[in-house]
Amino acid sequence: MATEAPFRQQTRPGAKRRLLFLLPALVFVSVGAFLAFGLTRDPTILPSTLIGRHVPKFSLPPVQGRTLGLASENLVGEVSLVNVFASWCTACRLEHPVFLRLKAEGVVPVHGINDKDRPEDAAAWLDTLGDPYTRTGADRDGRVAIDWGVYGVPETFVIDRDGEVAFKQVGPITPEVYARTIAPLLERLRR
Repeated sequence: MATEAPFRQQTRPGAKRRLLFLLPALVFVSVGAFLAFGLTRDPTILPSTLIGRHVPKFSLPPVQGRTLGLASENLVGEVSLVNVFASWCTACRLEHPVFLRLKAEGVVPVHGINDKDRPEDAAAWLDTLGDPYTRTGADRDGRVAIDWGVYGVPETFVIDRDGEVAFKQVGPITPEVYARTIAPLLERLRR
């Protein structure tokens, strides 16, 4: 029996050592599985608590050089888009031609919320690239964008006739995104 006790003491530290090596491997596999799941998700689909709810109450003054600001009351009575943009946003430049085309074709009113821009920068951006917006509110401190749940610019919201948010697009609206997602939704909301 005296020989059994030392044998048990020698095997126990080995088992603990194997467990110590196995634990990081299990953590690594768990983290890898979590990340792999995340890679299957569409990064442009972010949850919005506003979907199906009325737009937040707000009132913004017009962007410098414009006469019409934007308020929550302006978003009732017709289907429209609200685009949150900024002059410093490179992705906003990518989607800007889509909004110019929508305005030229009279497809849908597009309203703008200019997020955290200097007044002269916002005005110069719209003067240079063209102004596709029916109404444009200057959100100098970004508080209205926070109320809308904006993660970053650009973000665009589809608003129904009752002033409720029907859809939120994170990232630029390309011609493909418009044709595949926004246009069919606008058609359905107009019925």
